[in-house]
Amino acid sequence: MHTVKNIVDRIETFHELKGRRHCGAGARAHAHARPLRDRAIIYLLFGTGLRRGRTEIEPGEGGTNSLDMMDAMGFVKKSTITAWDPGKRLAFREHSPDGTFSAVEYLLEGRDGGSTVLRFVHSGILGDNWDAEYYDSLKAGDLMYLRQLATYLKHFRGRHATRNLFLAGPAMPDNERVWSRSAAALSLTGEITQGAPVRLNVPGLPATDGVVEFLGTPYFAGVRTPHSIHLLVKGYRDTLVVGYHGFSDDEDEKEIEPAWRSWLASAAV
Repeated sequence: MHTVKNIVDRIETFHELKGRRHCGAGARAHAHARPLRDRAIIYLLFGTGLRRGRTEIEPGEGGTNSLDMMDAMGFVKKSTITAWDPGKRLAFREHSPDGTFSAVEYLLEGRDGGSTVLRFVHSGILGDNWDAEYYDSLKAGDLMYLRQLATYLKHFRGRHATRNLFLAGPAMPDNERVWSRSAAALSLTGEITQGAPVRLNVPGLPATDGVVEFLGTPYFAGVRTPHSIHLLVKGYRDTLVVGYHGFSDDEDEKEIEPAWRSWLASAAV
């Protein structure tokens, strides 16, 4: 069981959220604990624009959950909603013709002290050609997703992402090179450490102060600025990836995307 502790300090006055990725039976929920709003599970997880690509949900059990990654990666993924209990539970499952599947479930449970626990369960059966590297990527990706969600809730709660990018660059197997280039983009001369103050140093982008909000070496680093979340990722098969979620209408995506694309290209030189 992997636990992400203290994801946010508070959601409104009486709400505290802790995100957990787990398998097995959970602890008993207390009936007198105050739950999140009925629409919170949809709003927090899908309505904020934090998922890569664009998500559309057909409400209700049996509905379709569609993740459009056409612009970023050239595909659209569709899954079937298997559980729909607003404010308590959401689950969906994607099937393949060969019998493999991937399933995701979100559970909200009330706890003592007016707090709420979010449980995130990712399960499935993958094919024989899915190697250990892919499993490692899944584990790292799920953890990054939860920490990104935590960052949103703590610093951008109530705001919708108006600009979203998911840019895949070249394969870079050399970890030291990946993170030295990433550190330079953050105006750091040494290793990237969680909590370190940074200043974006990407040609074509304004120099912006931020902080390393979360870190999962050697897979990802999440940087928070006053109006955005930037992701630097060494993904599956060593692919260098940049993610971006902007929460200000003043930022120009037409400038942000080519700047990061240029940085991705130059990082491999």
